[in-house]
Amino acid sequence: MLNPAAMSDEPTAGGYRKGDETRRRILEAALTAFGTHGFKGATTRQIADAATVNLPALKYYFGGKEGLYLACADEIVSRYRDRMLGPIGAVQDALPPGADPSEARAALKRVVGALAELLVGTREAEAWTAFVLREMTEQGPAFSVLYDQVWGPGVDLIAHLISRTLGEAAPTEAARLEALLLLSSISTFGIVRPVALRYLDWPDAAGQRYDSVRRIIDAQIDRLGA
Repeated sequence: MLNPAAMSDEPTAGGYRKGDETRRRILEAALTAFGTHGFKGATTRQIADAATVNLPALKYYFGGKEGLYLACADEIVSRYRDRMLGPIGAVQDALPPGADPSEARAALKRVVGALAELLVGTREAEAWTAFVLREMTEQGPAFSVLYDQVWGPGVDLIAHLISRTLGEAAPTEAARLEALLLLSSISTFGIVRPVALRYLDWPDAAGQRYDSVRRIIDAQIDRLGA
């Protein structure tokens, strides 16, 4: 049976409610476990132990292993939106339908720059990049959630901005390919960061190293249509 005291929502000294804090601990542990072992390899026992909760707590908050896995995907979507909706909205508001290619190019740099800041310039995304990488390659239970809410719309936005940069009315197949390749260059420091850092002999991608990445990404965008 569940212990009602363990599920209490009374505020803690740190300002969190116990239920919210417990749920957050479970999600962090699950993101790590699923990213390391995948949906099939990770066990609820591993996750419960890492989160210092009992197994009934996982069922209470998430209904089971698949519910927890999908909640991890929802958490990634939420974090992505927290960082990206502001820059994307600002670009969309500032870019009129009749904007010329130079304005579209500047807007593209702002959106891609915000994404680069999230994936390269901070360590915020490290907690969930392994989870995302597994979903990309294995297409597990959360693939559709991440594709429909993050990957698909994100690539589509970049493809539209590339099209307008090239003076085209709508994205062509070439523009969509350009969008995928541009985003994959950023993912080098997100999804496969350890490989990139080892190859470059960098301790991290912060400071001047991040500035170098941004300059090269901007140069890629400047070469569009050249």
